[in-house]
Amino acid sequence: MPALKTFRLRLIGSLFLLAALPAAAEETAPQTTQVKTEADGLEVTQPKGVVELFTSQGCASCPPADAALKHLIDDGSIVALSYHVDYWNYLGWADTLASKENTARQYAYAKMFGRNGVYTPQAVLNGRDQVNGANLSGIKGRLIALSGADAGMKVPISAERKDDEIDITIGEGDGKANVVIVYFNRQKVVDVEKGENSGKKMSYWHAVRDIQTIGMWDGTSARFVLPASVLDQEKDSGCAILLQQMKDAETPGAIVGAATLMAAP
Repeated sequence: MPALKTFRLRLIGSLFLLAALPAAAEETAPQTTQVKTEADGLEVTQPKGVVELFTSQGCASCPPADAALKHLIDDGSIVALSYHVDYWNYLGWADTLASKENTARQYAYAKMFGRNGVYTPQAVLNGRDQVNGANLSGIKGRLIALSGADAGMKVPISAERKDDEIDITIGEGDGKANVVIVYFNRQKVVDVEKGENSGKKMSYWHAVRDIQTIGMWDGTSARFVLPASVLDQEKDSGCAILLQQMKDAETPGAIVGAATLMAAP
């Protein structure tokens, strides 16, 4: 067993299922909102929320969560990302999409939530809450609750490609936050040859391949310009722009704004 402190969701799944909201809340879809800042006239349709799924090709409990994430992506109004972690590689299959950075992000969230370890599949919502990643109705219900508690997407972000540049505009709001760019592949199909999912052909969506902090936001409207080449390094890729507050230098906190942008076809 590795030194990392991890837990199998299937052993304690009932504990995490308690996080689901009452059925009345779960059956209602989260709402999108229009936000306009008077200073710069930025008006965008805010996403319903941000869902960060921590998953693994070597985890037998994860395929239902991967399918749930695809459902959220198809919804079109949720920023949904799949972070493949590497701590189940010892079971016999090295996850082809996993990275130490993805694992480190999950452990940073565990610290923020006051948890002693990590598990898969875990869905982190708006950087504020977490549920079983396979509990689709629970995810939707928690996003509704967060939005209703003024813990949704508050700051408008627009991202568009202009010739050889990516133009990111962030509106006004309260507080400070990091501007985080999460690069992902739209879809990856993997033949899993060993481990708990041996023999299965798996489709993964919005699998994260890189995470970069490109700057700070201080509550005033801001603009960031990146070369479009950073998005075009891989075919069929995209990026999410996350405006994320920090608990400290290494611990992520609430996500208060988000947007996505796909690479040129």
